[in-house]
Amino acid sequence: MSDQGMSRRGFVRNSALIGGLAALGGALPGTAAAATTSSTSAVPRAGAQSAAGTVDIPNRYNKPFSVADDELFIFAANFKPFELGGDDDGRESTRYFDAVYGDAIRARFPGVKIKYATWDYPIRYEDIAKTTRVPDLILEDPRLRIDRDLEPLGWVQDMTALVQQAGIDLTTLNVGSVEQVKSRSDGGLYGVPVFIDESLLFYNKLIFDKFQVRYPGLGSTYDDVYKLAQRLTRQDGLDHYKGYMQHPDNYLVMNQLGVYPFVPGSSEQPAPEDVKVNLTSPEWKTLANNLYRFLMIPRNNFTTVDDFFKGDMSFPGHLAMAVNNLSKLNAYALSPLYVEEDDAEQFGEWAKSVQIGVTSMPVLSRGSTAIYQPDTRAAFVPPQSQHKDQALEIIKYLVSEEMQTRISSYGMKGVLKTDAVVNAFGTAIPELAAIDTSAVYWGDNAVVKNYQNTEYWDIPLYKVFRQHVLKDGMDVDSSLLVAEQQDIPNYIKAQAAAGLTW
Repeated sequence: MSDQGMSRRGFVRNSALIGGLAALGGALPGTAAAATTSSTSAVPRAGAQSAAGTVDIPNRYNKPFSVADDELFIFAANFKPFELGGDDDGRESTRYFDAVYGDAIRARFPGVKIKYATWDYPIRYEDIAKTTRVPDLILEDPRLRIDRDLEPLGWVQDMTALVQQAGIDLTTLNVGSVEQVKSRSDGGLYGVPVFIDESLLFYNKLIFDKFQVRYPGLGSTYDDVYKLAQRLTRQDGLDHYKGYMQHPDNYLVMNQLGVYPFVPGSSEQPAPEDVKVNLTSPEWKTLANNLYRFLMIPRNNFTTVDDFFKGDMSFPGHLAMAVNNLSKLNAYALSPLYVEEDDAEQFGEWAKSVQIGVTSMPVLSRGSTAIYQPDTRAAFVPPQSQHKDQALEIIKYLVSEEMQTRISSYGMKGVLKTDAVVNAFGTAIPELAAIDTSAVYWGDNAVVKNYQNTEYWDIPLYKVFRQHVLKDGMDVDSSLLVAEQQDIPNYIKAQAAAGLTW
């Protein structure tokens, strides 16, 4: 969301996040970060031992936080709802976790003492890494954070055998989510997918009704939606309406063809200079040209998909369609589980200009059911966990039909697709009752392919559209070629020179 709609707490967290990335040797996209040691050499240092069997974790908020030896320590990160409900006066951000996960876990395992925290209040990865107490179970984004955070800290292990021993059947889970985790796991399996923050096509019924245009529906193609976007990008008196927004970076990274930018080699961990990418294949060109036409619609200037609600536009409710995440649907419907308390009043005002409709994101061709690769959150058990067996039992529970039904009822897409899970969607979120959410489980998440013998790097794919097309004025083929031959090799070289491996 843009800064103008951000609460004070959100501003503090975002500012702190930038500082935290710098502390970890992180960098903004396309820049190299200074570092004195390799990101793969991080070793937890001795922490402050307070009472017998308890480890204190100092933090930037100077809030007392400790974990006892007999507590199973769960840490969650990089899913915004986990962070909501906390403030600087000492209230921890547990509202979402407890409602969806914590209360059910405690009821199922009454003998297990749960200690929970979320990034970044009051603690962060770098705070934990300075102590002797590593989380027993981590809920994280496998697509981006295995290589950025978990692997550099030494907090991942091949869980293949552990998952089999625990009786977790991966074949019953969302294929795209499982393969996404595997694609980042160096030939193994570092985590187990738990839920998906699915991408959907949001549309404002008020705009469609105003101009007497038919709503998009399940299975609408990009061709269909492009025609709608052209009709709805228009000036009406003093009101300007945009027809369509789709984040160009996500469009490429999570593409519906499942194509991977890295070229397979001879090793799962090639040297940085041996990493090769391909963005100029016919598949990549087809994908890029498909979105390019939307970006070129006159006065449909790309800013942010959050324009659907307010974002960077001067007035709320002036964007007809946007591809955005399921968590945003819950927030735009004004569910208190998904909206920061400080933002609730402003969200309520913006909501007066939007009548939410939601359907499947556009597909590439008529009859296709391929949507984005899943925006997964997965569960990880670090090798340093003091309660591995209990953590695995909890993961097994998280992917059971009972728990997947609960997750679905609270407005997230489960990785287990049964009638019970599908039918439960949103039933615990009364604000969704008036919205047709049948699109949530429609279609098939694209499955990433040809990732074996590659190493993932968080390469600057934003250069393709946001730099070379929208700023430099390049055509699509040229932008892909420059990104492949210059931007990405230079990025990898700079990251490696800084001692980083992502």
